[in-house]
Amino acid sequence: MATELEDLYREVILDHARRPRRSGLREPFTAEAHHVNPVCGDEVTLRVRLSGEGPDAVVEDVSYDSLGCAISVAATSVLAETVTGGSVSAALVEYDRFRDIVTGGPVADDGADEDDAAAFSGVARLPRRVTCAMLGWAAMREALVRTVS
Repeated sequence: MATELEDLYREVILDHARRPRRSGLREPFTAEAHHVNPVCGDEVTLRVRLSGEGPDAVVEDVSYDSLGCAISVAATSVLAETVTGGSVSAALVEYDRFRDIVTGGPVADDGADEDDAAAFSGVARLPRRVTCAMLGWAAMREALVRTVS
């Protein structure tokens, strides 16, 4: 029997999957990465536009084209909302936090358990779906690391 919190989380994921935020590839962009999940065939092309340089550069825009399951599309939508407007270093911290959420790792008790990323905590019980949830995040990390290195 699903709890009220599980129902809320399920609805957050379905809402992002049905109405992905910041979807569609936009120009101009600073870096682009394309990732494919070989297990299921999910794909994402993700672009970031930065202003400034190095870890303090601001993520001005995240745009993407995502083709895949609800978890993959929704996770990329949450990513775009989460990191846009913040610094590159903050985006990389969010990458680590999201990875910990979906793998069941230790997540800091920073009060962020009510954000949309927290809805993916159930993915940890579905190991095959972790790569789906991480697909867009991995593309974002690659694009940022390549740009600021």
